Amino acid sequence: MSDAVHTISKNLEEVLTREDLQRLAASGTPLRHYIGFEISGRIHLGTGLVCMSKVKDFVDAGVQCTIFLADWHSWINDKLGGDRETIRRMSTGYFAEGLKASFRAVGGDPSKLNFVLGTDLYHHNDRYWETLIDVSKNTTLARMQRSITILGRKEGESVDFAKLIYPSMQVADIFAMGVNIAHAGMDQRKAHVVARDVASKMRVSPLLDAAGEKIKPVCVHHPLLLGLQKPSIWPPPEADLSDFWASMKMSKSVNVSAIFVHDTPEEIRQKVRKAFCPPDSAQFNPILDWVRKLVFPRDGEFVVERKPEHGGALRFSDPAEVDEAFLSGKLHSADLKNGVAEWLVEALAPAREAFAAPERQAMIAELDALISR
Repeated sequence: MSDAVHTISKNLEEVLTREDLQRLAASGTPLRHYIGFEISGRIHLGTGLVCMSKVKDFVDAGVQCTIFLADWHSWINDKLGGDRETIRRMSTGYFAEGLKASFRAVGGDPSKLNFVLGTDLYHHNDRYWETLIDVSKNTTLARMQRSITILGRKEGESVDFAKLIYPSMQVADIFAMGVNIAHAGMDQRKAHVVARDVASKMRVSPLLDAAGEKIKPVCVHHPLLLGLQKPSIWPPPEADLSDFWASMKMSKSVNVSAIFVHDTPEEIRQKVRKAFCPPDSAQFNPILDWVRKLVFPRDGEFVVERKPEHGGALRFSDPAEVDEAFLSGKLHSADLKNGVAEWLVEALAPAREAFAAPERQAMIAELDALISR
C-alpha cells in the first residue's frame, strides 16, 4: 500500500472501498477531496478536531482539498431560522474562520484549503442543475425518503418536499465539483452510497479517471464523537444500538454535551469535570472515546499528570491500556478527566487565539443570538 493510501485511510471508520482507493491512487488521476458542512451553530470538537485532523491527512498525502460551505443545504434544513442571507454571512464569516482556526489547531496551513460556498457553485451554473436532474433520474423517491437521516431527521418523519431534494443535491455536489474522494462522518453514509450507485449511470458530469473511464467516488467516513451528557437510556439496550449511538453523538445544539473550539480553558475544564464517565463502560464512555479519537491519533500517547503523593504521572502508549487502567481502578475518573481537559486546553490554543479579536467574538455573539431565537 502506498504512503498516500495509508495516510488517507488511517483513523477512519470506513473506506468505500479500499480497493477503489488503491486503484485511484495508482491510476495517476489527480486526487480531489471534499467535505461539506451545514451552517448550524458553534464549531465543536467533532468538526474542529476530528474532521480537520482528517483533512490534514489528505493535504499531507498531496490531495486537493475543498471545504464546502453548504448554505443552500442549511436553508433547506431550517438552520439559523432558515434565513438565506444570515446563513450565507455566517458561512463565509464565523464558519469559514472557525474551520481555518481549527485547521491551524491540528497543525495545518489554511492556505492549502479551497473554500467553496454553495451559492457560488450553483449561481448561473446550468451544468450543476443538469447534474442534479441526472442524479435524481437514477434514484427513487423511496430512497430519498430513506436518506433524510443525513439531515438529522428520522426515517419516515413527515417533512416538506425540499428536504427530499437535499440528498440528491448532496450527491450532485460531488459530481459537479469533480470530487473523486468524498469525505464525511458516518451519519452521511447514505448519500455517499447513492453517489456510488449512480456513478456508472451518469451522463452529465460523470467522474472520470486519467484514462477517461467512469469511476465511482471513493467515500471515506471518519468516526463520530460522543457527547458529554449521560444518555436518556442507561444502561445501553441489548438490541439495536443505532438509535442509542445517535443519541450519544456530540451535538452543537446541546451546549453541555459539546466543547467548542474557542471555549475558554475554564469552560473546557468545567464541562469535562461534569461529563458522564461510567466506571464500568469503555465503549460508551465519552471521555475514553475522546482519548481514542482525539488524543492518540495526534500524539500517539496519553499522559496523565498526577501529584507524586497520588502515584505520579501515568503514560499510556495504546488506548486499550487507558481503558484497562480505568476499568480496573488504576486510573481514577478525576485524573482521567483532568488529563483530557488539559490536553484539550493546549490543543485548542490556536483556535482560541484566532477568536480572541473583538470582531471574531462579535461573530460568536451574533451566532449565539440567532440560535437562541
